[in-house]
Amino acid sequence: MAARIEDYALIGDMQTAALVSRDGAIDWLCLPRFDSPAVFAGLLGNDEHGFWRIGPAEPLGAGQGAAAKGLPDFVESGEIRILPPTAAAPAAPATRRRYRGDSLVLEQEWETSRGTVRVIDFMPPRGLPERGAVPQIIRIVEGVSGRVRMRSALRMRFSYGRVVPWVHKVEVGDTIRTAAVAGPDSVWLDGEAETYGRNLTTYADFTVAAGQRIAFALTWQPSHLGPPDQPDAEEALATTEEFWQDWASQCTYQGPYREAVVRSLITLKALTYAPTGGIVAAPTTSLPEDVGGVRNWDYRFTWLRDAAITLSSLLRTGYRDEARAWREWLLRAVAGDPENLQIMYGIAGERELTEATLDWLPGYEGSTPVRIGNGAADQLQLDVYGEVVEALHLAHMTGLARNDHAHLLQLRLISYLEQHWREPDEGIWEVRGPRRHFVHSKVMAWVAVDRTIRMIEETPHEGPLERWRELRDAIHEDVCQNGYDQERNTFTQSYGSKELDAALLLIPQVGFLPPDDKRVIGTIEAIQRELLTPDGFVLRYPTSGLEEGVDGLPGDEGAFLACSFWLADDLAMIGRVSEARDLFERLLAIRNDVGLLAEEWDPRLQRQVGNFPQAFSHVPLIDTALRLNACGGLPEM
Repeated sequence: MAARIEDYALIGDMQTAALVSRDGAIDWLCLPRFDSPAVFAGLLGNDEHGFWRIGPAEPLGAGQGAAAKGLPDFVESGEIRILPPTAAAPAAPATRRRYRGDSLVLEQEWETSRGTVRVIDFMPPRGLPERGAVPQIIRIVEGVSGRVRMRSALRMRFSYGRVVPWVHKVEVGDTIRTAAVAGPDSVWLDGEAETYGRNLTTYADFTVAAGQRIAFALTWQPSHLGPPDQPDAEEALATTEEFWQDWASQCTYQGPYREAVVRSLITLKALTYAPTGGIVAAPTTSLPEDVGGVRNWDYRFTWLRDAAITLSSLLRTGYRDEARAWREWLLRAVAGDPENLQIMYGIAGERELTEATLDWLPGYEGSTPVRIGNGAADQLQLDVYGEVVEALHLAHMTGLARNDHAHLLQLRLISYLEQHWREPDEGIWEVRGPRRHFVHSKVMAWVAVDRTIRMIEETPHEGPLERWRELRDAIHEDVCQNGYDQERNTFTQSYGSKELDAALLLIPQVGFLPPDDKRVIGTIEAIQRELLTPDGFVLRYPTSGLEEGVDGLPGDEGAFLACSFWLADDLAMIGRVSEARDLFERLLAIRNDVGLLAEEWDPRLQRQVGNFPQAFSHVPLIDTALRLNACGGLPEM
């Protein structure tokens, strides 16, 4: 069974990513892109669906022995006890782990009865001049003290765990290399320890002494090409670490909790598809919002909403190159058909994201179906227009060079909204029930028009200002009349409904109403009364257990972490700064030990749930830190 979601760490090369568990197993890796089929899919099933584990092959230190953890029995071999030759390395958690400084290089250490060992995992960025164009995972085993017996167990299963590749040894010059081939794909294993195959798994047994380093590399290559170049592991480590340290040093935020902000920025950068500038919402699919339930979605695509708010955070912390690349991606993705704007695209701008289920995978902790593709791509979500226009406006305000095509796109988006803003839609949460007049969608339509008016007022651009001012006023009046419950002094999820929606917390943040407006304060307090979990985090909206709720789905879900950050923002904006800071620090406390957040927090299970790591959680972390710092809500450094 896969580890808890928060027990994983992320490594990546800005074209794909892998999840590494505390026990040294890589349980998720898609090659060669984020949205490619997985070669390690154990995350959504078990070891039979692919993994690569490196760990000690002997008992751990005091209190961490194999027998105490139900791990495989050891057999005697000479002076030490080692695993039988058909067992994977014991699934014992590392004693400690961390990223190396401000980088995406992961270190995990195990203290065993005979010494301490460190495993360094990373993926060299493919865009570096020294690197090739193929994805690689490099794992360096380093002896810290004593002599530790180690085992590498590699089980490759292509096409999301369904296809067993042809694994064979290939003589390349003076080197024997291991190749795994399945259809168009090949994966090459290089290492400084001898390998052998048993039970459709590739093993390596070796001993590492203090000061010794033994490297392994896994490289993808199209199967019709020859073997890829063997990497220099030490050189790759140095250039990878230098790349991330240099990138992180460009962050302009110098306030309190900078470590949390920078780790979130690095995570967002890792979710960027470097060749195009597209940004995935998460590198995983089908990690459940409700463990054991059906709320399992594929997030390996570029949502315009998620990418736009990611762009906003990057711009506000000094990263213009990413903003420029995303703007160019947007223009290519939408080119020729802006009136039929999709809410999401593939990472290169693909429009066809057909949803399908992988019936051979049992799902994360039995959560089925496992989905690839996403049917929500065909939904109407009017709020997306507001997020995209807001991002374009912010790019202009922060000095990004003018782009006439972006301006024309913005005008065409407003022309579309002018004709369609009164229609019901599926809203920000992508409900699979009937369309509604969601208040948040109307508010973001207002944002799109408002920011376009500002752009025309502040630049030489032209447009029908008076008509659009009337449109802006009409949307505002419509929301205040139809989306506000006077008796309860709160805005509601949709026109005519009584339900609340955490997205209403964005009303003061986008400037629709000032923070001191009684309707804003009433909405904040209503959400605190009706949508808070026992530990004080925020649900997106009410769910209905086994019955289908407003979203058209059965089951419940955890607290959506972005919404909890939004509440902290609102509390700061209305002067309840101490309360905002307390909530922010409680949210920071549920990050995992390497600073990562999934989509949601399950208050019953006290664990992270949903796809991981999630851009839509790390972006508001950054925004809330910046807001609290600006209003004096964070402690002195």
